Amino acid sequence: MRRPLATALLATSLATGACTPAEDPGPAIGSRAPAYSAVDLRGTSLSLESLRGKVVLLNFWATWCAPCRHETPFLQSLYANRSGEGFLIVGVSMDTGDAREQVASFVREFGVTYPILVDPQTRGMDLYRVLGLPASFLVDRNGILRWSRFGPVSETDRDFLDALNDLLG
Repeated sequence: MRRPLATALLATSLATGACTPAEDPGPAIGSRAPAYSAVDLRGTSLSLESLRGKVVLLNFWATWCAPCRHETPFLQSLYANRSGEGFLIVGVSMDTGDAREQVASFVREFGVTYPILVDPQTRGMDLYRVLGLPASFLVDRNGILRWSRFGPVSETDRDFLDALNDLLG
């Protein structure tokens, strides 16, 4: 059984004396989203910067994460219904090692059509100070972080839906 990545990251952080979330909570709502890029399953790089002009939900997840599996059908439905409004979901797999086949299998299983990136070194989790999965960050058309959630997003999440509707206006 895999030890959850968040537990390993927290243990490492505490053992090395690195900043804890209380000392460095990561990017603040209203600030520029941290510059981030990763590659898709074909090896093509995609950067958050290149998506300016779109409202982007950056969603960190992993194939072994049960809440991630639970939120994926909603995210796919949301993307299918709202992508024509300038909305883009970018899913980023935090599966470590060479997990491309597991990620590709996950994408097929859930019929995911939004871009999926892989980040086996979990750089995105470090940049955004993520301690557990899933984690989502809503970025406006100008690259400003407008909303975030540590935990799954669902169709009953009024905070998220209100923030998304405001940005898509």
